[in-house]
Amino acid sequence: MLYRNFSTQAELDAEYNVEKSVPDFTVYADFYVKTSASVRSALYCKLQVPFGPTLAEHLDIFPAAQPDAPILVFIHGGYWRLLSSQEFSLVAKAPVEAGVTVVVTNYALCPAVTMDEIVRQSRAAVAWIYKNASSFGGDRDRIYVSGHSAGGQLTAMLMATDWEGTYGLPADIIKGGCAISGLFDLMPFPYTWLQPALQLTWGEVLRNSPILHIPDKVGSLIVTYGGDESKEFQRQSDEFLAAWKAKGLHGEYLPQPGKNHFTAIDGFLDVNSDLCTAILRQMGGR
Repeated sequence: MLYRNFSTQAELDAEYNVEKSVPDFTVYADFYVKTSASVRSALYCKLQVPFGPTLAEHLDIFPAAQPDAPILVFIHGGYWRLLSSQEFSLVAKAPVEAGVTVVVTNYALCPAVTMDEIVRQSRAAVAWIYKNASSFGGDRDRIYVSGHSAGGQLTAMLMATDWEGTYGLPADIIKGGCAISGLFDLMPFPYTWLQPALQLTWGEVLRNSPILHIPDKVGSLIVTYGGDESKEFQRQSDEFLAAWKAKGLHGEYLPQPGKNHFTAIDGFLDVNSDLCTAILRQMGGR
């Protein structure tokens, strides 16, 4: 067996190749691009603000109308090898309407950088946001994180960070998180079509699998995924949430029946959606 009960790459690819999980992936890709462009046109935003020394280390800020607003950090997906913050501006629409400042982070992609470096860049982005929150009207003491797919893995890794020991920041810098269609066990990926792009070593797999790094103390976590996603995507989230709760941490599952991997984030477009409502409730809102 390569991984669990899977004995061939084809079997694993069938579970994890999200582009082939829908009849026409380009429909969703076009929707992300066009809707994100529309959101950028409609909302005041500061784009490609650098947080690190390389060109890829930048973020897009969508400030709420009122000062000292809670901050929602969003980390995009793309299997660590595709896409950027620009395709995910759409997630700012409903939260900003609800009085939340949204920051969509960008990071360098594999194989130009390693998985370790992507995690480091994501942590550096949060550290920058904490130190500079007042410059864009955000409340650094109310930072929440969310991410989709690969961004779900990065969300969980951010929540597992030793902020005090590594960055000299408050241990509770992140007050809560929402992992959407996340990947929490990286063990299958060296056996899939992704490996030539990811070039994962086993050390990187072990260091960056959130299921192996559940913190002892951290804020609340929402885990959600589309009801039409593959069994492996569902299992990864279910087992991670179970392990999270087994450690005595607060976590909740938000069902999204009828959603697929790509529509699991469209709740960010509607302030009254189940997804947006759950995140706002986590922040102490509705």
